[in-house]
Amino acid sequence: MSEDSKVSGSSESADFEVEQLIKAVKTQGLVDDIVDGVYLGLLAICIIFIFMFAVFTPDLYELFPFFSYLASLFSKIPNVVLNFGTFYPEIISYLKSLLLSFPKNLDEFKALSVLYNSHISEFLSAIDYKTVILVFSWGAYVWHAYLDIRQRDMLHQIYRPPQIKSLVSRKAFLEANTYGLDKSSLKMMQSLFEQIKLTLAFYYDVLPLIWHYTGSFMHSKLGLGPEYEITHAILFFVFTTLINTISSIPFDLYGTFVVEAKHGFNNQTVSLFVTDLLKTILLVSTLGPLVLSGLLWTINKTGDNFYYYVMLFMMLVQFIGITIFPTLIQPLFNKFQPLEQGDLKSAIEALASRVDYPLKKLYVIDGSKRSSHSNAYMYGFFKNKRIVIFDTLLKQTNSQEVCAILAHELGHWKYNHVLKMLVAGQLQIFLIFYLFSLVIKQQKMYSDFNFTTMPVFIGFTLFQYLYIPLDSILTFFFNKLSRKNEFEADAFSKKLGYKEDLKQGLIKIHVENKGNLNPDKLYSAYHYSHPSLVERLRALDDPLVAPKSD
Repeated sequence: MSEDSKVSGSSESADFEVEQLIKAVKTQGLVDDIVDGVYLGLLAICIIFIFMFAVFTPDLYELFPFFSYLASLFSKIPNVVLNFGTFYPEIISYLKSLLLSFPKNLDEFKALSVLYNSHISEFLSAIDYKTVILVFSWGAYVWHAYLDIRQRDMLHQIYRPPQIKSLVSRKAFLEANTYGLDKSSLKMMQSLFEQIKLTLAFYYDVLPLIWHYTGSFMHSKLGLGPEYEITHAILFFVFTTLINTISSIPFDLYGTFVVEAKHGFNNQTVSLFVTDLLKTILLVSTLGPLVLSGLLWTINKTGDNFYYYVMLFMMLVQFIGITIFPTLIQPLFNKFQPLEQGDLKSAIEALASRVDYPLKKLYVIDGSKRSSHSNAYMYGFFKNKRIVIFDTLLKQTNSQEVCAILAHELGHWKYNHVLKMLVAGQLQIFLIFYLFSLVIKQQKMYSDFNFTTMPVFIGFTLFQYLYIPLDSILTFFFNKLSRKNEFEADAFSKKLGYKEDLKQGLIKIHVENKGNLNPDKLYSAYHYSHPSLVERLRALDDPLVAPKSD
């Protein structure tokens, strides 16, 4: 066979693969049309329910007079447009009244705080908690479904957008899209299943049934009475965790042995999958009760202002977790081996020395044992730092690109990004438990779900669904902060002279891992803690994006 015929055959084969990928992307179009209709219908129903809840809950206006003002303001919009000059003084007058109502000294602040707490308590005691939680839960579900639909529209594109045309081949673009569609389909089905399961559990009062069952078990088998609430909560936690784990196994199996295998990522065997599952259940059933018992003990022993102490407790838990995960837990699942002597190890050690990173050990982890996805990370406190590189990353990139990626990770260390995110996380924990303190003693929240007592763990479980709207808002903030950190870490790698190597490394990682090359902006803002590939490459090429000063 001549060289020309070989080239021609290779070209025809590549064209055929592209055509097959285009068909795969288009095939899911009809299914998406049906799914879109269902989800948009659910979205409309959810909006109607939320509107009805707001309209028929006048207590909202009593608790937050500003809502009432907004309602009257909206009714006056036509007048504002036609005669803004006469309406402007009314707005100024209202803003002045708000400023004048602010407390001017500590006594006024205390009086206002007492009044505020009284209004809050009165309002919270009148809520139909089951209805509110179901509305919030379905609202969050429909919101996520809406984002998924937007993202699937992007994944159905068969032509590369101009901004990535020069970066990846059309085949790589289509492969990433088909992988994204398959993952999205599985995710949407699992989300629907979980939402229906949750709704049925609330509607048929499954939680109080499990609480009663575990209480009876504790009394009959362990000889413990209802005063052992922490033990009861641990039994409830373990039982519900097992139920949730078992119900998710079919989706995990399909995701691993169908979706991941179809796209060439899965390297797991069934026996390894089962072993990992059993190890995970054992760890959760062991470590979970330890954390839970400490949390409940802290809440029970520290009074109404328990949220201060809970924040300190959770801070301790986080630091312990950061310490033991890479040294005790991950070795249960992966093997760590020192990086062999050679040019790469010398280059990494030189890089660490260059930025004064106290590197003590350098490991390679057998990530390929389970998946072809790649990664690298650092851990350790003070002068005992370690770097871990997945063996898959070493296969996908060259030595200079590995150093560029590690320079990015060193940027996170240099700018204290981990510490900053930990502080932000602690503030969120404080907010969560402060808000929980407002409802922890609301007997109606428990009785609405047919609980005859007020267990703290049950209260916190229910509260998490009340927190959903605020959590959705904070998700945008935390992702924004995380993406800012990623840009700074990229700029640090660029500062060290790895600009082109980092760009090539990022492109290779995205192509090899079939990452989302063209995400929907709103979907990305809500779900992604990292900027998109295009955004990162654009920032690296922008001379105005300078690294932070040391």
